[in-house]
Amino acid sequence: MTTKECGNHGGGGGGGGTACRICGAIIGFIIIVLMTIFLVSIILQPKKPEFILQDTTVYAFNLSQPNLLTSKFQITIASRNRNSNIGIYYDHLHAYASYRNQQITLASDLPPTYQRHKENSVWSPLLYGNQVPIAPFNAVALGDEQNSGVFTLTICVDGRVRWKVGTLTIGNYHLHVRCQAFINQADKAAGVHVGENTVKYTLINKCSVNF
Repeated sequence: MTTKECGNHGGGGGGGGTACRICGAIIGFIIIVLMTIFLVSIILQPKKPEFILQDTTVYAFNLSQPNLLTSKFQITIASRNRNSNIGIYYDHLHAYASYRNQQITLASDLPPTYQRHKENSVWSPLLYGNQVPIAPFNAVALGDEQNSGVFTLTICVDGRVRWKVGTLTIGNYHLHVRCQAFINQADKAAGVHVGENTVKYTLINKCSVNF
């Protein structure tokens, strides 16, 4: 009777032991992955990509009552992978323009991109918004800036990035890029007319990059 009970107990314990071994293997795998990510981050020290707003072409930027803004821009924005041994995947990127922290255009999708070591990438999306309601205090500020002939926009790029080290792809970080575009319509020499009521402004402004 004692031997039989021990046999039943052993059978149950065997099933439990298998489950424990599986759980242990999964936990061990997770620990190895986390340690690998940690070591890669410490040893290689990935650098943030550098973004430059190269130019902005203004097709339309008109404020009408009551506080409705119609705008259309084409921008050229470039990024550079500053790392020597790490590639960068850019996923789910989209760009839009904002004025005083208020989005004024629709988001324009940018194609997914893989950037090799020390490689540059360039995007030229079209950003537009038709009769977008803006806050009254922003409308007042924009009216004042337009009267002076100089206004400032923020070009925003959001998305995700992943690092590639050899055959290993790690991370999935939120990317937030903010570029200041200073548009000087008062200075005729500041831009180049590329069409009727269309002016291209060369900027070469370095952007802030945050994860």
